[in-house]
Amino acid sequence: MILYTSMPQEHIFPMESTAYENQQTIEYNGISFVVMENAQKQYQIVRMLSTNPQDYLNSEYIPGQILSL
Repeated sequence: MILYTSMPQEHIFPMESTAYENQQTIEYNGISFVVMENAQKQYQIVRMLSTNPQDYLNSEYIPGQILSL
C-alpha cells in the first residue's frame, strides 16, 4: 500500500503511548529538542523543534546524536 500524503508517519501509524514515556522537551544552546533519556543518563536527540533553517544544517543536532548537558 502506498500513501501519498504530507502527514507524518506518526499520525497515520501511531505508536503505543509507552514509547513516549521517556521522551521530554529540553532547550540546548537556545534550540528546543525532543530527547530520549538512555540508560547512561544521557539525552539522545529524537527531533529538533526549531524554525531556523540553519539549525537543521548543523551536524551536531541530527537525530540520534547524544547531547552532553
